[in-house]
Amino acid sequence: MKLRNDIRNIAIIAHVDHGKTTLVDKLLHQSGTFRTNEQVAERAMDSNDLERERGITILAKNTAINYKDNRINIMDTPGHADFGGEVERIMKMVDGVLLVVDAYEGCMPQTRFVLKKALEQNLTPIVVVNKIDRDFARPSEVVDEVLDLFIELGANEDQLEFPVIFASAMNGTASTSADPADQEETMESLFEAIVDHIPAPEDNRDEPLQFQVALLDYNDYVGRIGIGRVFRGTMQVGQQVSLMKVDGTIKNFRVTKLFGFQGLRRVEIEQAIAGDLVAVSGMEDINVGETVCPVEHQEALPILRIDEPTLQMTFAVNNSPFAGREGKYVTSRKIEERLMAQLQTDVSLRVDPTASPDAWIVSGRGELHLSILIENMRREGFELQVSKPEVIVREIDGVKCEPIERVQIDVPEENTGGVMESIGARKGEMIDMINNGNGQVRLIFNVPARGLIGYSTEFMSLTRGFGIINHTFDSYQPMQKGQVGGRRQGVLVSMENGKSTTYGIQGIEDRGIIFLEAGVDVYEGMIVGEHTRENDLVVNICKMKQQTNIRSANKDQTNSMKKPRIMSLEEALEYLNDDEYCELTPESIRLRKKILDKNEREKSAKKKKLAGN
Repeated sequence: MKLRNDIRNIAIIAHVDHGKTTLVDKLLHQSGTFRTNEQVAERAMDSNDLERERGITILAKNTAINYKDNRINIMDTPGHADFGGEVERIMKMVDGVLLVVDAYEGCMPQTRFVLKKALEQNLTPIVVVNKIDRDFARPSEVVDEVLDLFIELGANEDQLEFPVIFASAMNGTASTSADPADQEETMESLFEAIVDHIPAPEDNRDEPLQFQVALLDYNDYVGRIGIGRVFRGTMQVGQQVSLMKVDGTIKNFRVTKLFGFQGLRRVEIEQAIAGDLVAVSGMEDINVGETVCPVEHQEALPILRIDEPTLQMTFAVNNSPFAGREGKYVTSRKIEERLMAQLQTDVSLRVDPTASPDAWIVSGRGELHLSILIENMRREGFELQVSKPEVIVREIDGVKCEPIERVQIDVPEENTGGVMESIGARKGEMIDMINNGNGQVRLIFNVPARGLIGYSTEFMSLTRGFGIINHTFDSYQPMQKGQVGGRRQGVLVSMENGKSTTYGIQGIEDRGIIFLEAGVDVYEGMIVGEHTRENDLVVNICKMKQQTNIRSANKDQTNSMKKPRIMSLEEALEYLNDDEYCELTPESIRLRKKILDKNEREKSAKKKKLAGN
């Protein structure tokens, strides 16, 4: 078998925040990809605004660097399980993976998730123990943990012989020794490990073309762009080819443009040969998993499996009294167009119509997946309202099954009891408990996904912000009976339209936690706070102090108010109950009751109660 020894295709995989993107940065800089005077942002691969703000990778990206006589194509993948659809497809495009693990935290849930995907594809691994310069780094134990994980996930003998590189991506240093003092000033040892251990792709350029699309991009000038790998043969600009679609149909088209990758740029090229990762334009409706091949030799590659959504929400046109005040796009036509455009590039998303022309059921891989879409829509000027996230229940062999998440929690020892009790109340089952002896305890549970909706706020209060929670999809299991999780407290609901006042807020402060400051526009049916009890309470937050001409003895005393709890988008979505919406505009996030009128709400609740009996 002939090999293309001048090329290596690798993916970088890791848990969130273990340093993948920073590592790619340093590899780009040290390979001389950038000119010496070129201005390059930190974490250059995270180009999207939300990625830069949150410090996470949302979209898989590819880059290419030259090292000596080799070209190394690198795919930077997301670490969150919500974007697992991206990770799985990338595994098909590469021959090896760099598994990055934090020298202190060790193996985390997403480490397990992404490694499992890589081993299933029979890829060659290299382990990079990153952040070796951290306080309390424990590189040798982490390597043992990684080895245990490989064995547990059923790695074969070749995969278990993985090389280990110890690095500090932040400082741009690496070495093959676990001692931080032995760090070399460059990433040379990592480059060498990639060239020596990652298999070169097969050179079968003389055979008929096979190119498979793994990622999609969109450009206003050239339309849809399919990014993928040439598995066999040669592809040239101007060539007539056939597109073997997922539904079995075949379409012919001409390759109008081919792009290769160099650093962070796309470069136009004339031809691509077996082993290259390239982007192709010229196909209107190309989709992930479809194969491009010659017209006279139509042979499709196996279709890529895409993870099914596990969570759904209703997106609806904003119909609150403030509708149209702050947003640019408010009509159902505009919202539907935007959701359809998202489907062009996001293959893990589903959008289904409902009986109402103003509402759609949008299903995704998790809360983060959907909240990123909502945040992007808000920033683009859309107004909409969304319902409480719900898990998608499936029927397997005639049994109703729900998604179960594997949850890993790291907490200070004194909080262990409280966390175990709270997870137990959400029908969680404990799998393991590890005490590292440094005051931190690691707890591992299997918890129904619906039990985790709204849990992070409770978890943060329980651990006073010191706990770390991570979870990833485990399996579908028979549905547990009864209510799991959900909010226990009722809410404070405004009875008036107007502006919130200091006097009004002070009058209801002892009834619960307030969600807004004085001087904010409110409407009847809008949620303005959380009640201390389990029932909802209607309050007047717009109440004005009665003016009299009698001087008050304490007139000059200043009134102090408690600080309101201002919610982020994720917190607001988690907070919702079945009878509530979250109203989203470019400027505001408001919680509201679906039925704004108090009397109508009470009638509806009575009807439901009677129907339930």
